[in-house]
Amino acid sequence: MKKLITGIILLIGTGAMAQETKTSPISISGYVETYYNYDFNRPLNNTMPPFLYNFTRNNEVNLNLGYIKAAYSSDKVRGNFTFATGTYMNANYSAEPGLLKNIYEANIGVRLSSKNNLWIDAGVLPSHIGWESAKGIDNPTLSRSLAAENSPYFETGARLSYTSKSEKWYLSAMILNGWQRIQRVDGNTTPAFGTQVTFKPSSKITLNSSTFIGNDKPDSVRKMRYFHDFYGIFQLSDKWAATLGFDIGAEQKTKGSSNFNTWYTSALILKYAATSKTSIGVRAEYYDDKNGVIIATNTPNGFKTWGFSANVDYNILSNLMWRAEIRSLNRKDDIFVNNDNKALGHNIALTTSLAFSF
Repeated sequence: MKKLITGIILLIGTGAMAQETKTSPISISGYVETYYNYDFNRPLNNTMPPFLYNFTRNNEVNLNLGYIKAAYSSDKVRGNFTFATGTYMNANYSAEPGLLKNIYEANIGVRLSSKNNLWIDAGVLPSHIGWESAKGIDNPTLSRSLAAENSPYFETGARLSYTSKSEKWYLSAMILNGWQRIQRVDGNTTPAFGTQVTFKPSSKITLNSSTFIGNDKPDSVRKMRYFHDFYGIFQLSDKWAATLGFDIGAEQKTKGSSNFNTWYTSALILKYAATSKTSIGVRAEYYDDKNGVIIATNTPNGFKTWGFSANVDYNILSNLMWRAEIRSLNRKDDIFVNNDNKALGHNIALTTSLAFSF
């Protein structure tokens, strides 16, 4: 009898330990990115140029992005809800009403096949376009490239995605509410569409092709927009990494027109890991939008801008990073304004940030 009781106790104890060690499908995480930004043009409104959507306040300590995220993940269902605030949210979600201005992410996904990694997700999703995200600690540079700032950071709709068993291929197709939209533009009844193909031939190379097709205006002035984003990320050695990106877009000049206004941008980013805690990044980029489709300037040559930046990163802890960057933007026309209300053709800014994730 004594052996039987002992066996029962051991069995119960083993079961309890198994329950305790079982991984919960729910996880909570967060992110905080604070910054100080100094624009040498010293704009009177303390606001950076309107085509920049991160670190938008000048000469003050501020919060770029802070969020709390709840995620659920199982074999058949997944979901994410992220509530956020900060100057990034103010700039990027200005067109959204009410509390939608604070919804960084809100989606649910269902697995469609028990044998294949095939999912359908719906809701507010991270953008399928670009090599940078709003979470700065994951990006190779402190500020975002002109390409990232002027293409969607988020999107709303439904996404069908497939990841191969080797995880070398990722394919997706989506139906969307528009170009970086939660709520569709009033008077717009047309859905937008997107695709993404990512190929990872090895752990050191990532190649990506993403597209967007749709109209982001009311039906009365409908202009179809066609956009393609391509980038490659290369781990050149233990210390060197490179990112090369190129975007091109075209939009109808008028409703039903066969003539298009085009724009394009390119960027090259190099990152060097000097030590286990310190890294250096440099970036060269060019953005050409002569007809003002994305960045309107109302100047003779439109928006034609070269950009250069250099940043140093220091990992204080594995989840705490200090960064500093100097960035120069130079363009053909004078569109930058200083504190004397004088138009200039250049902009230089110093930015430093402290980013923490958990």
